Amino acid sequence: MKLPGQELVEAGVEDLRRGEETIEALLVSIGASRLRAVGIDVPVPLASAEIRLYEALQQEHGDDAHGRYNALVRRLVSFERAAECAS
Repeated sequence: MKLPGQELVEAGVEDLRRGEETIEALLVSIGASRLRAVGIDVPVPLASAEIRLYEALQQEHGDDAHGRYNALVRRLVSFERAAECAS
């Protein structure tokens, strides 16, 4: 079963395993505790992930960073909720 936002979480977990700081890795770092609670093996999260994610989005999208940040966090929360219901 495919959950909403699953592609972001899977990519973020893999990026963390490789030691890469990506948008997805930062997003997974934000949700690491809750993701672990639903059984996802999340590697050590990146520190200050919320700030670093916003800064990365600001570099890439300028004034649209705030909206993109909120959209990504909403997708993460949707995944977390769906995963909780599925488990």
